[in-house]
Amino acid sequence: MTLVLDAGALIAIARGDRETAALIEVARREQRAVVVPAGVVGQAWRGGARQARLGRLLNARDVLVEPLSDRGARAAGALCSTAGTADVIDATVVLTARRHDATVISSDRADLEALDPTIRVVDC
Repeated sequence: MTLVLDAGALIAIARGDRETAALIEVARREQRAVVVPAGVVGQAWRGGARQARLGRLLNARDVLVEPLSDRGARAAGALCSTAGTADVIDATVVLTARRHDATVISSDRADLEALDPTIRVVDC
């Protein structure tokens, strides 16, 4: 099963959270896809040496940073409208998880479930 990482997961990696790193490492060893929507990178990335762990993960060959297209942005906006929410980046996480039939690693379960109550989420 594919994993989609949200900003909470990326922040956990940057801070050295071992549980989150272990979940991602198991997926990678099992050759499961690890996908990060590009907007999520923007939420979490601040650069510098403090984010070396995160930089290594995002640069890994087996981690896909998925770009946000015009079509994807419009779909995210429409999902926010339908759900009565405003966080377009959370909507891209949900849409990415749907597209890949994936589980999301997140610190924002409630926000994601407001967009799609059927989404599979592992808390970090």
